[in-house]
Amino acid sequence: MKKFDWTLTIKVNLLLLKVVGLWPNGDETYKCNLYTLYAIISGMLFTIGHNLLQTINLFFLYDNLEAVTAIIFISLTQLICILKSFCVIQNMGVLKQLMVTVNSDIFQPKNVKQKELIQPNLKFWKNMFRALWTYACCTLFLWAVFPIIDNSVKEFRLPFLVWYPYNTKISPLYEITYIYQIMSCYFTCIINVSVDALIAALNMYIAAQCDILCDDLRNIDNYSSLTSDSNVTKWKNCIIHHKKILR
Repeated sequence: MKKFDWTLTIKVNLLLLKVVGLWPNGDETYKCNLYTLYAIISGMLFTIGHNLLQTINLFFLYDNLEAVTAIIFISLTQLICILKSFCVIQNMGVLKQLMVTVNSDIFQPKNVKQKELIQPNLKFWKNMFRALWTYACCTLFLWAVFPIIDNSVKEFRLPFLVWYPYNTKISPLYEITYIYQIMSCYFTCIINVSVDALIAALNMYIAAQCDILCDDLRNIDNYSSLTSDSNVTKWKNCIIHHKKILR
């Protein structure tokens, strides 16, 4: 039977992580190469930089309760994004190893029935992933076009209240800053959704492996002697499988 590729289900999610600098090529972690440089620059520019400039703006608008509340709401969301990025980078070696391990022989479905058995788990994750991205894209779109919808774009209003060391109310600085804010927001969104989806995928893998293990246990020949070579081998394989799932 053809080998089942578990990572194929989350291929799009891994691609999105790669776009934001959180998934180096192959099975390796970060090295001294162009991708690592890209990850550092994009992270500093679109994730940390945007959040830092928003936080600085609090000191200029501290007497405006509505503005402060709006800035804190967005800043905390982006702070969580930075923490998620740090956790992924710190545990990149473990995550890469898990992607290799999950495709090892012991985690493979052994027949067509087991392939069908794991489909509900895979389908649930795919539906969750699509739902998250649908909500996220709608939110991003509304944030991006809000100044246009309420016509405040004529007053050079930006989607987010952020401090910049230059005048954003002149062209083309206004347009450049507008695009920068949208790109920063998209980077934050990709990180938040994709990291959450990756952790959900790992849990989905565990659930699917438990289903496979249960099916293996159900299909041990109860009518044969418990000490027969065939049954002993099957029990050993189930115990090893269970330990690897826990690990």
